[in-house]
Amino acid sequence: MLVLKGGILVDPVAKTEEKKDLLIEDGRIIQMAEAGRLRMDGLSVGKEDLLIELNGKYIAPGLVDCHVHFRDPGFTEKEDVFTGAGAAAAGGYTRVVMMGNTNPHPDQPETIREMLEKGKRPGIHVYTCGNVTKGMRGEELCDFRVLKEAGAVLLSDDGKPILQKEIMKRACEEARKADLMISLHEEDPAYITDNGINGGEVAGKRGLVGSPREAEISMVERDLAIAEETGAELTIQHISAAESVELVRRARKTNPRVHAEATPHHFSLTEEAIEEYGTLAKVNPPLRLERDRLAILEGLRDGTIEMIATDHAPHTVAEKEKPFREAPSGMIGLETALSLGIKYLVQTGVLTLPELIYKMSVAPAKITRIGGTEEAGEKFFYEGRTADLCVFDAHAERVADHFASKACNTPFRGWTLPGEVLLTVCGGKPVYRAGSLSLEEKNI
Repeated sequence: MLVLKGGILVDPVAKTEEKKDLLIEDGRIIQMAEAGRLRMDGLSVGKEDLLIELNGKYIAPGLVDCHVHFRDPGFTEKEDVFTGAGAAAAGGYTRVVMMGNTNPHPDQPETIREMLEKGKRPGIHVYTCGNVTKGMRGEELCDFRVLKEAGAVLLSDDGKPILQKEIMKRACEEARKADLMISLHEEDPAYITDNGINGGEVAGKRGLVGSPREAEISMVERDLAIAEETGAELTIQHISAAESVELVRRARKTNPRVHAEATPHHFSLTEEAIEEYGTLAKVNPPLRLERDRLAILEGLRDGTIEMIATDHAPHTVAEKEKPFREAPSGMIGLETALSLGIKYLVQTGVLTLPELIYKMSVAPAKITRIGGTEEAGEKFFYEGRTADLCVFDAHAERVADHFASKACNTPFRGWTLPGEVLLTVCGGKPVYRAGSLSLEEKNI
């Protein structure tokens, strides 16, 4: 049994914040009451049962990330399922979807089954995509029906675009038959001289040409047209250019089956971050201009961009210390995402707190159809709901300097950020507890 007293329940569906007490048992919320009115009579209390006084801290749905790289199998010196899931839990996440640029790739059912079996052990819900093409080579489609039967929840060759238009069209047709969404990395290498840095002034200072916005825009435009033609469901991953946001906005007016995700680093930073942080700010697609960042904020505000995804991409220190052209792209993000959302979206008035939580929980779970979003009328929380929860202090400031991830490749390391995750509960069980919470918990 777990009792959470005096917390502010953030309901992202009802868009409310109400002070409540919660009683959790057998993995579910069995009682919700006004603060101080929880009924404990007749309950059998064990010595392992906990009561936590939250004193106005926030209780939200467990966060959901439909775009993470746990590097497992094949690259576990960077991250593995266990450390990746630990980082997710420390960031308030209870459901994540792993991408498929692993070794071996999830292009065969046995690989998917092995990945999912390993993902059962860390304590949160770990899902995986299946690949669109065999070996992510963009040449031969995988058997989507077989991958779905093995447990793949979506399709992606993330890290690589699907360059051949005819292959993409066939993929959309087959994905629709299999009732699977395709999640797309939209960068045409024909435009790119140096990846991970915007084609512009900052690249020029380094003697680089960079990756121009046209690399993304051209692919987004093509694939939105294919989605309209085929009826396939698509997500544009880690959108980075203002023009791409506008293309998605127009497409969604007639086609609600196309979606977009934004990363915290794309709504927080611009290409100038490379001048200060070097390879730690090298990502694909690259950080662009302030006008692009503002367009992403507007897309989040008006609903064009439905989801926030971290693109959590761990690398070793040695890899990131290589010269810029040689260093890999990507940064970790699971343990800073909520804080960056509070800082750049809530505190600036772009989104309310319930709206932020919706884009970080309900929306990605619904769009990827991985569960945990069952609603009761116009509310998210109800008695009987599975207890997947994120408890956090939105007002506390903390220094982002310790990570549960194996990696620490992030420009946000050392930043003082608002928002501290105090407790993550998955299936009614605490899977992460911050040290600062221990002073406020006791056995019932």
